[in-house]
Amino acid sequence: MSRADGEMRAAPFITGSTMRHVVVMTLTGAVGLMSLFMVDLVDLFFLSLLNDTEVTAAVGYAGTIVFSNLSVSIGCGIAAAALVARNVGAGDRQRARQFATSALMFALITASLITLAIDLGSGALLALLGAHGEARRLAQLFIWTLSPGYVLIAGAISCSFILRGLGDARRAMYITLSTAIVTACADPVFIFGFGWGIQGAAAATVLGYIVSFGIGLHGVVRVHRFINPFRLGGLKRDFPPLWAIAFPAILTQLAQPFANAYITYGIAPFGDESVAGFAIVGRLVPVAFGIIFSLAGSVGPIIGQNYGARRHDRVRRTLTDGLIFSAIYTLLTSLLLFLFRHQIAEAFNAAGRSRDLVVFFCTFIGISWAFTGGQFVANAAFNNLGRPTLSSWFNWAKATLGTIPFAMIGARMGGPEGLLAGTALGSVIFGIASVIAAYAIVRRSATKAAG
Repeated sequence: MSRADGEMRAAPFITGSTMRHVVVMTLTGAVGLMSLFMVDLVDLFFLSLLNDTEVTAAVGYAGTIVFSNLSVSIGCGIAAAALVARNVGAGDRQRARQFATSALMFALITASLITLAIDLGSGALLALLGAHGEARRLAQLFIWTLSPGYVLIAGAISCSFILRGLGDARRAMYITLSTAIVTACADPVFIFGFGWGIQGAAAATVLGYIVSFGIGLHGVVRVHRFINPFRLGGLKRDFPPLWAIAFPAILTQLAQPFANAYITYGIAPFGDESVAGFAIVGRLVPVAFGIIFSLAGSVGPIIGQNYGARRHDRVRRTLTDGLIFSAIYTLLTSLLLFLFRHQIAEAFNAAGRSRDLVVFFCTFIGISWAFTGGQFVANAAFNNLGRPTLSSWFNWAKATLGTIPFAMIGARMGGPEGLLAGTALGSVIFGIASVIAAYAIVRRSATKAAG
């Protein structure tokens, strides 16, 4: 639409079927988000062809640390989408543009600081996770090679969430989809063709990040003309409302890497085969349940625009539709994982304890993601209804109270499989609690507006 394309309908989510908006935003958002996680799965698949358990375990250890940067970037993106969507819904596109600019600056600066911290502290962190010997050396090599891409992917994710806040789900999807495509093409060349091994996988990922950030800037800057010139004064002006959402959103996103780190720490004593099995599970989950991961970022703009337009009935309907969608998707995906559990293990050359852990997850644990999905939908409501700290409380409660004691008891009773089962039970408990709280917040917001 040329200029009109950049000035799409002011607030597309305040009319029409909320379920349709949920489905379209979630599916397109999921393709983009799953593409980010697909990068890790593609890396792991090609590296598994080397048939070296230490390489697979190294990716598991490194991924636990690297995922923290991705989590922070997603947290910054959630703030961008919430502020852009809320102001677009209220009819103030100029303010929305200012927030988009400040959010992108904030994401790039934050990612630069994280890059420095990870590079300096990766050795100590790997030791803390229980990595040792060749697996630890390879993990650190992977982290250092990948580090130039941390800032690039942070910028790409920020652009993607800004586009979601504008309702341009299609272009938001293109940003991260390009990462997976480029990485999938470059991985075999860098890993096998150049003989770079685990460093080749990291280098291919960085190349994918470069392309994705370029596409993101094109969509936000050239198509929508939604980024102003960077000025520190603008960031200082917008920092309080941005930080009010970004800080709890970042804390919320960091809860999952923390939980994964503890699980990795709990599995490490059972040997590299068990760590390798969890590495496969850890990369399978975001791809299989990427749609669930995308719910908070996809449902958020719908809730935000309707909240800005004071359509509280549609806010509640969106929350319900998100939960229904999550439950149906999880049931179907869990069935597929169960039917193809042995083929999935074979695809990654999993053997021994690695194979046992992958098959166990696909058989018994997948269904618990229905409750994790419920928590993501609840987080979207918290972030866009002025209660972002609740997201942090629930996610960290799940990552600590819902993970550590359940993992300890489960590991004692059933080894690595028992550990996974215990953490799944914790997810069920805190998923239900967060949904109950979300409905209470929606009801309270509607009552306050009516009064």
